[in-house]
Amino acid sequence: MRKKTALALVLTAMIPNLAIAAPNVQANDHKEISDKAYETQFGPQSPRDIDVDNGKNPVIFSKAPPSSVLNLCNIHFHKNAEHRGGEFTKPVNSSVNEAGFLYTGQLNKSELMPYEQPVCKAKGSGLKSGDTIELHYVYSTAPVKPGETLGACLTEHINNPQLRVEAQVMVLTNDGNGQNFNTLAEFEKVNGYYQAVNLSDTTSKPVEYTGSTTGPSYNDKGSPFKVTWSVRPKVLKTDIKSLGKWCEQNTFNEHAAHDVRNLVTNPQYLSPILN
Repeated sequence: MRKKTALALVLTAMIPNLAIAAPNVQANDHKEISDKAYETQFGPQSPRDIDVDNGKNPVIFSKAPPSSVLNLCNIHFHKNAEHRGGEFTKPVNSSVNEAGFLYTGQLNKSELMPYEQPVCKAKGSGLKSGDTIELHYVYSTAPVKPGETLGACLTEHINNPQLRVEAQVMVLTNDGNGQNFNTLAEFEKVNGYYQAVNLSDTTSKPVEYTGSTTGPSYNDKGSPFKVTWSVRPKVLKTDIKSLGKWCEQNTFNEHAAHDVRNLVTNPQYLSPILN
């Protein structure tokens, strides 16, 4: 009973990070959270600017093993890029109730052709051609299989696995040439581990660092969960229609984009870049 209770408490704390498209508490004015009074004992935080190596957080933990020897446990995505850097450095217009960053490149008229209806629509307005998203492939050292929420990354016997997130920022296009989201989200067992078998290797070498879980529930407090991040600097053009189909039905019960946590900039709350 004690083990089950402990697991329930952990899941209660972690699952809000993956709540479906809940609106932010207040309109984002792009204030970076460098002035938040976090205790440095929380350990390094996420998201961050991947182009800036200015971490001075004193809490050190070992980086997770490569994803090839971990189990994929969850896939979800956020509207707008949570991280900043590479090809996603344009902040969201402060007049909307959103946070995060947008693709800074140019799309042609065919790529921006309006889709017949917003996709992955929940409480918000859904997604449209030209929108930026950040896809998170979550991996765990625990013997788990892909499932709903971050709770799928834990077991009753291992409540503190090492976690790794492979992050890919995408821009949604409607010219028929974008990558198929369903293909990108496919998984199978490889050498005994659940793997996202079509994770892109064309968007530059990932920037790796140790940080935390994200999501707007941590805008005013530190996240206590330790995560090793691999964030790709280049954006992947992805077919909006295929994303819409994935949102209609998938293993992870994901039907809409999650909100993002404000950018962490104070070096006291960041780790050094690992590569």
